[in-house]
Amino acid sequence: MSADDEARAVAERYARRGGADRYSFARPEVLLGVQERQRAMLDLFAQAGCSDFAALRVLEVGCGSGGNLLELLRLGFLPEHLVGVELLPGRAAQARHLLPEALAVHAGDALALDLPAAGYDIVFVSTVFSSLLDDAFQQRLAGAMWRWLRPGGAVLWYDFVVDNPRNADVRGVPLARVRALFPQGRVRARRVTLAPPLARAVAPWHPALYTLFNTVPWLRTHVLAWIAKP
Repeated sequence: MSADDEARAVAERYARRGGADRYSFARPEVLLGVQERQRAMLDLFAQAGCSDFAALRVLEVGCGSGGNLLELLRLGFLPEHLVGVELLPGRAAQARHLLPEALAVHAGDALALDLPAAGYDIVFVSTVFSSLLDDAFQQRLAGAMWRWLRPGGAVLWYDFVVDNPRNADVRGVPLARVRALFPQGRVRARRVTLAPPLARAVAPWHPALYTLFNTVPWLRTHVLAWIAKP
């Protein structure tokens, strides 16, 4: 499959998905999952010695409507040091409306953009590769991300590792596959995020139930990883 074919297929897969309300912070399981991921992400930053967020240049591949970039701004990253790329024009337009003008938002296939080699301290990718069903396209995108990353920087990765039997448009990306995509990277990873069907069932009853069930490692469905470039 060509890069253009897979990009079109990804757009079609996203178009078949449900409404954005499933990912609304008004849903307790969504808010609890995001807060958990944020704490884990800050811990990874600390372990990597990243404390001066204002000095870091970040590219997010698949930025959606800008929610992750907005989180980084709240942590102290500077808008002029952040760049978002989004394949879907509607989501890119939402991100452009939400985010500061100094933050660059590009609409289109990241592989078709003229992004600078070794131009970023962090390349952030969140629940993107699980929607890429073509292995060769995954490898091309991973290779491009590695080129865009400066030596000493890192890919910040978040995605689920298990298949969803109810959704043929996605597939899990196990940690072994992550390592294969970035064979030169030094990977520090952890399992996070209570399985969404379970989280949706228990979180509305009480937030403590999310925390209780999330203490069981095999009930966590996602990996958050810091993939350092030598």
